[in-house]
Amino acid sequence: MPDYEEFEIATRAVRVGQHRTAEGEHSETIFPTSSYVFASAAQAAARFSGDQPGNIYSRFTNPTVRTFEERLASLEGAERCVATASGMSAILATCAGLLKAGDHIVSSRSIFGTTTVLFSTYLPRFGIETTFVPVANTEAWEAAIRPNTRLLFLETPSNPLTEIADIQQLSALARSKDCVLVVDNCFCTPVLQQPLALGADIVIHSATKYLDGQGRCIGGAVAGDNERVGKEVYGFLRTAGPTMSPFNAWVFLKGLETLPIRMQAHCSSALQLAQWLEKQPLVTRVYHPGLASHPQHDLASRQQTGFGGIVSFELQGGQQQAWKFIDSLRIFSITANLGDAKSTVTHPATTTHGRLSPEQRADTGITDGLVRLAVGLEGVSDLQTDLARGLAALAA
Repeated sequence: MPDYEEFEIATRAVRVGQHRTAEGEHSETIFPTSSYVFASAAQAAARFSGDQPGNIYSRFTNPTVRTFEERLASLEGAERCVATASGMSAILATCAGLLKAGDHIVSSRSIFGTTTVLFSTYLPRFGIETTFVPVANTEAWEAAIRPNTRLLFLETPSNPLTEIADIQQLSALARSKDCVLVVDNCFCTPVLQQPLALGADIVIHSATKYLDGQGRCIGGAVAGDNERVGKEVYGFLRTAGPTMSPFNAWVFLKGLETLPIRMQAHCSSALQLAQWLEKQPLVTRVYHPGLASHPQHDLASRQQTGFGGIVSFELQGGQQQAWKFIDSLRIFSITANLGDAKSTVTHPATTTHGRLSPEQRADTGITDGLVRLAVGLEGVSDLQTDLARGLAALAA
């Protein structure tokens, strides 16, 4: 097999990780098996002890899942990747693998609502506390670090306001305080942003989103070094079992093949729609890193190779008007998922961030009038017409 690491990311997204069987298949193979047969009792013992590499049990070793892990590791520039059952299980596996009772997390307050719930409700039951800070304020991050802080966690761009954190600054801070910097790279994918190259220690993915690209399967991934990810996170997966299925891994492999070209299309259409929305009188503010009005536009231009497919915006009139707008659309699907070929729309205050308290939503800037779009692959003129239809319903 060639050493694909010298090739462009588009080539690696198609080729890395495949180990053909004796059948000579061109497409990757799905291995729907729970267990594996050993040649002898001695080989079984050697596999279980770790003295000999090889398949043991599909909770933690499966060839199809391994192909996905190797390919995503290559795209992220990581030594190791561990695939998980969902994006949330990737975050949980990272925390459970690296932290213990008495440890402390500093997290961006601008993260997925369920991640906030995990950090503020469930991890404290195991003696792990979290302090939430503004994602783009490096001074606030530093001020929140305690002697027992072990992990810094953020999404950049954030969900749903597309705020941008300076990964290089935060990585320098993490190193100086002996902390692990974890970046959720879901919105950008390795095509648009390389957190490890910018100094991050671990990258998190919800493979459910852009890595799949067609809204078919649930999955997650953790990418990083051999020690923290390859031993600690993998050790938690082996024991606790938040496992990606072989079928889902195969679907994600097919998604990775088209990831670079899809991300280009998402970026192009989203920027066009964001620029158009800024001109609409009923829209009070638009959030998209590609806009010159975005407070971290210059940072996004340096840190990313594209601005992503997420556009959020504020409507006059609060929840009632936001719901009326959403219900008037014909093309956009009303669903909280994103990264799909089909464009989606959601009302964050009552869906993705609905389990947060009003105070928590206010702290993160999520108002009742906020609408989030995940721009898909339809014709951009058709999407603009659909948004115009929703705005016209508000003006009627």
